[in-house]
Amino acid sequence: MTQLGPAEDDPAEEAEPVKLGRRRDHTRDPDILAAAVDVLAECGYDGMTIDMVASRAKAGKATLYRRWPSKGELVIDAVACMKNGDLNLSQLPDTGTLRGDLIAMIKPHSIEDGEKKLRVIAGLMSLLAHSPELAETARLSVVEPRVTAHRFLLRRAIERGEISPTSDVDNLATVTTAMASMRVLFERKPVNRDFLISLIDGVILPAVGLGAGSGADPGSGSAPEAPPAADPAVTAH
Repeated sequence: MTQLGPAEDDPAEEAEPVKLGRRRDHTRDPDILAAAVDVLAECGYDGMTIDMVASRAKAGKATLYRRWPSKGELVIDAVACMKNGDLNLSQLPDTGTLRGDLIAMIKPHSIEDGEKKLRVIAGLMSLLAHSPELAETARLSVVEPRVTAHRFLLRRAIERGEISPTSDVDNLATVTTAMASMRVLFERKPVNRDFLISLIDGVILPAVGLGAGSGADPGSGSAPEAPPAADPAVTAH
């Protein structure tokens, strides 16, 4: 009996051994992207170099080029990482008043983070008009989260009957971000708590028919002052 050899079309015989290269390590990506954001905020796109980012992140330049073949690709990912995750609307402040909610959104770290993001956008201004992808990434990372939060707070104020259903929610939700951008990018002034509260009391609340005292300031620990009691001798008939 003749012993048969393996069939010519046996895949086990024809298969080439698989050569596995080194798996690319992405564990340093967050540090590198954070360093890129810092350099962008300080130097702008034109002044930024891959060497500067590598030095700030304490990473090899070759490592960056393997992950991001060009500075533009690194910048797009760096801007995208500024979003800080998905916005959780259920965790937004609920103080019972629109003014209280808006002021409760003002925290030292959020002010610093917001200014840094605006400086990044300032450094990208020359590119945004020519890069729709970068412009959209910047909008989603920097502008949209705060606008979405303010839109939610305004609509909740409508639902609780605090402000009119005809309030221009979509435009009012952009006021803080737009004015903060103007202040940082063109006036070269810092955005601080007093400035943000002045926008709430001087622009947003009057626009929805509320006064500046319509709600406690969560940062002050005090409620709005109650109106004086009526004099019975005056009101009695």
